[in-house]
Amino acid sequence: MKQSDPSIKLAVCEMCHARCQVLVHSENGRLTKMEEAPADPHRASIFPPTKGCLRSFLTIKDWLYHPDHLCFPLKRAGERGEGKWKKIGWDQAFDEISDKLIKIIDTYGPEAVAGTRGTQRTNEEFIARFFNVMGSPNYGGQSNICYSPCCVTAKAMCGWTPRHRSTVFPEWTVDDDKGCILVLGINPSNSVMRLWKMMREGKRMGVKIIVADPRRTETAEIADQYLQLRPGSDTALLMAMINVVIEEELYDKEFVEKYCYGFDELVERAKEYTPENVEETTWLKAEEIRRAARTYATTKPGFALNGMGQEQLQNCIEAIHAKTILIAITGNIDITGGNMIGGPPEIIDCAEMSATDIITPEQKAKQLGADRFKLLAWPGWDAMEPHTKRVWGKACGQPGCDVVAHLPTMLRTMITGKPYPVKACLTIASNPMVTQPNTKLVYKALKSLDLYVVQDYWLTPSAEIADYVLPTASWIERPFLYSQGGGIDAPIRAGEQALPAAIEGEFDRKNDFEIFREISVRLGFEEHWPWKTLEESYDYRLTPMGMTFKEFIAKGGNYNPEVAEKKHETMGFGTPTGKLELSSTIFADLGYDPLPRYEESHANFISTPELAKEYPLMLLTGGRFQWMFHSEHRQVHPIRKHHPHPLVQVHPETARKLGIDDGDWVWIQSKNGRVKMKCTYFDGMDPRVVHAEHGWWFPELPGEEPWLHGVWESNINVLLDDDPEVCNKYSGGWPLKTGLCKIYKAIVY
Repeated sequence: MKQSDPSIKLAVCEMCHARCQVLVHSENGRLTKMEEAPADPHRASIFPPTKGCLRSFLTIKDWLYHPDHLCFPLKRAGERGEGKWKKIGWDQAFDEISDKLIKIIDTYGPEAVAGTRGTQRTNEEFIARFFNVMGSPNYGGQSNICYSPCCVTAKAMCGWTPRHRSTVFPEWTVDDDKGCILVLGINPSNSVMRLWKMMREGKRMGVKIIVADPRRTETAEIADQYLQLRPGSDTALLMAMINVVIEEELYDKEFVEKYCYGFDELVERAKEYTPENVEETTWLKAEEIRRAARTYATTKPGFALNGMGQEQLQNCIEAIHAKTILIAITGNIDITGGNMIGGPPEIIDCAEMSATDIITPEQKAKQLGADRFKLLAWPGWDAMEPHTKRVWGKACGQPGCDVVAHLPTMLRTMITGKPYPVKACLTIASNPMVTQPNTKLVYKALKSLDLYVVQDYWLTPSAEIADYVLPTASWIERPFLYSQGGGIDAPIRAGEQALPAAIEGEFDRKNDFEIFREISVRLGFEEHWPWKTLEESYDYRLTPMGMTFKEFIAKGGNYNPEVAEKKHETMGFGTPTGKLELSSTIFADLGYDPLPRYEESHANFISTPELAKEYPLMLLTGGRFQWMFHSEHRQVHPIRKHHPHPLVQVHPETARKLGIDDGDWVWIQSKNGRVKMKCTYFDGMDPRVVHAEHGWWFPELPGEEPWLHGVWESNINVLLDDDPEVCNKYSGGWPLKTGLCKIYKAIVY
């Protein structure tokens, strides 16, 4: 990089979660081109330089300069949802929003102000700081079904979060003839490209790959063993593998004896899950399960990798618990090539920036859903924090992700006013009308508010029913500093502000930090926001490393420390017992089963046979697909032309029985509603299963009601249930992989 050339800036792309460093070329404040940052070790030459990433390199100009990209703050000029807007200045927006918040807080208390957040591509620490300083415990989002369940479950067991989606294969060399990876419900070929590259490289080196997934994905195609299990049965499969490892004495006896707590209790629980006992539950043969267990236990080192396929199950915490037990008893925890425990980052981390010490116990106790779903709420955080601090000196995690109100409960409170009123909501980088199940209820809840404010790049379906919409600066228009929330390998990455966030007369956007700070100052909390700019806050965070943000950028903006293995031999584990807890005392103290137990989901052939007669197909959703990222990018023409329509995968055998041809439009219907998608034949799953894409809305359709950009047309969340009764009992996660539906041909004229 030419550090002296002011027209070339080192930035971090956030068109998805990969956070690759890029070089941004500009002229007179306008983007001219973007290219790979050649010194980025994180990127590892995933894409050929001549092609680049599909989402960013080929589409960034279309995305950034799209005519619908929000440029100025907007205030509702008609009835909510009428599609009439007035452009206003930032001071007016901040003043009016703050005045309304003050009135709500004075009347009902700070807990009456709620927030929703989306993917972790905003300044998460400042979302948490904003609400904690204000005194509201009621911010929530997708954490219950995305990333946090894995982090928090492992933290309860290990006292710090082992890596579970990081890069692992470079730790082997071409001379190795051993090593194994167990892939559970994740398809890196369409979700984590750097991991997909490394999996293929590992395969070439001779690493054994086991994939468990209801769909035969591209990842499953390269596996040495593919387990096509019944959707939602992961816990039963993993407990059966644990059964085999124990019964055949394949576990690491020395590690278990010295460093594990609760092994005897685990032995008794695992006896219930012989491979023969779970055949009907999992749709797998007993010998398939035994073979997988033996391969993982005896091929060292072993790495277990999971994703949304597990975290979006009704039985999600139990499945992740079982996975972590399997890792532990085989001795694959905190070793090179296994699930390494990284420890804290060497900067002031997200937890320290989140002002967790400011919100009072009285306000914590008002967190919606925390009395029932404790693990990802304040009770879980407070139970674990003393033990992680005892060993590591810091709390593990991100309060903006790991300490959240239960969004389904919060939405119901907006409607009912029970147990107390929730009158305002700030939606930050999220689109709950598209991304949250039970869309009809989401709509009713948001429409019931006295004040609804959205921070986003676009007028999404959610923004269309807001009172104010604030245009946020994108990753290319703001500086960037990131440290993994759980300290997994403790990487630190940074990028400069590559382009101006405001050009007079063209656009005027502000970054999330500026928005939170300006509103907080008006609410009377300036003392808790001592930094005037986002970059000043980064200077503060980097003080333990003895450098400023600019100095860190000058050194390449990357820090990936070496991580020592087997730290537990000298440090122990940050848990109440000081050991890795197979039987979790944290879970027990919170009132939950300390060991995994498989339970059938709320709707399937076994638990609801009568419902299954009317809705005979198991509905999967949430599988990643290239070009799109969650609910984003559907207005970007180069992306949309490659994937123009929402697709539902249907087995050819099933489709033909229903008179459905490949490419036909079909209705997908559950007891909650129906939506329309295009059928695509896919023989890589059981004929009793269909998979529907998520995140679909149509920016080209009118924004005013009743259209709301087509939010009711193909949004699979219209069909899904988020009733607290069907959510995971530990975390409150709502099930996205185990519904029931029927499909039939749609007549299109």
